[in-house]
Amino acid sequence: MSYYAYIALDGDRNPIHGNTEQNNRNDVITYITRQGLRPISIRETRGKGHKLSLKSLNTISIGGGGPSVKSNDLVIFTRQLSVMVSAGVPILKGLSSLQKHSESIGIRSVLAGVIKNVEGGMTLSKALQAYPKVFDEVYVNMVQAGEAAGILDEMLRRLASQQEKKSSLRKKIRGAMAYPMVLIVVVILAFFGLMLFVIPQIGNIVKDLGGPGAQLPALTLVMLSISGFIVSYWFIVIPGIIAIVVGTLAYIRTPAGKVVYDRLLLRLPVIKGVTTKLAVSRFTRTFAALIGAGVSVTESLGVASRSTNNSVYEEAIKKSITKVKNGKPLSESVDDKLFPPIVGQMLSVGEETGQTDTVIVKIADFYEEELDTMIASLSSIIEPVMILMLGSMVGLIAASVMMPIAGLAHQIK
Repeated sequence: MSYYAYIALDGDRNPIHGNTEQNNRNDVITYITRQGLRPISIRETRGKGHKLSLKSLNTISIGGGGPSVKSNDLVIFTRQLSVMVSAGVPILKGLSSLQKHSESIGIRSVLAGVIKNVEGGMTLSKALQAYPKVFDEVYVNMVQAGEAAGILDEMLRRLASQQEKKSSLRKKIRGAMAYPMVLIVVVILAFFGLMLFVIPQIGNIVKDLGGPGAQLPALTLVMLSISGFIVSYWFIVIPGIIAIVVGTLAYIRTPAGKVVYDRLLLRLPVIKGVTTKLAVSRFTRTFAALIGAGVSVTESLGVASRSTNNSVYEEAIKKSITKVKNGKPLSESVDDKLFPPIVGQMLSVGEETGQTDTVIVKIADFYEEELDTMIASLSSIIEPVMILMLGSMVGLIAASVMMPIAGLAHQIK
């Protein structure tokens, strides 16, 4: 057993200093909470005579960088904490246990700071808010609502389910885009490989066979010109292309660039459907979770607007917030140009029945199913299109080579 010195707060928030001999830190927390006190700072000491001062109180930890947390690890943590809270385990003890036994380095690192913040007198929601890269606005708001209503275990269960759906949707989108991205990279590498190494050699052979006065087909001349330009100025072409790609990605990350990019996505024929369904499913899922947790309508709309990850939808929802504040029903405030008619209709039903969260969840489920179907069909369309592009490029190069050879053969005859 080891000696621990601690500072705790009583019911009037007066600091209480003490010492105890326990097996570990969790036993100290249990010992303090059984006395009706709230632990603020705990430190292992060499003897029982040591006393902590308020100056030595642990500082509040604010999340910065550190290891990243995978979505699956966050789901597991949320479910485990929910079970512990529903079983009556104190928050600090539950967090300490999860921090000790978690297999995720990221979770252990984050929980170390969360535990320190809670020991410093923060509520759980405020402690989680210090790590926005791990616990987003929806997560923090639902935990805060659960604490206020005394149903934290229920809120954590809802959060775990929502995190699972969010993670599953993200994996499906990434899986659908993986193969097309690989094909695009293959096409680009094949193009530059042929232009830099194959076409120049074939061009020399054709010129040698035809002689200095040989008339080459227009297609062959175009391909040789492109190849010659790339070979001569590769040190400009390749860095230039890389700079354009990097610059475009950097511009998209800016507020103005993101608006342009999001508007473009909503104008492209096939991509528009995927973008719309994705934004609507994210908004409705988040809004339903927050409304069900007891968060106000305007605050729920504000958080849900940012969850769409689309500046066009975010701006439209912000306008809806203004209309709701002015007394207009939410079902009449949503933008019917961006949101399908069913959204307004279902919101109207929810307002009439008083079960808005239940009705909105149905919309989220519907559009997630529609999104799954569209992503699957989109993948089946992209694959042959990319293969056709690769085949067309190879076919053009083959035609530019075969046409002068066929012409030379005709002249020989």
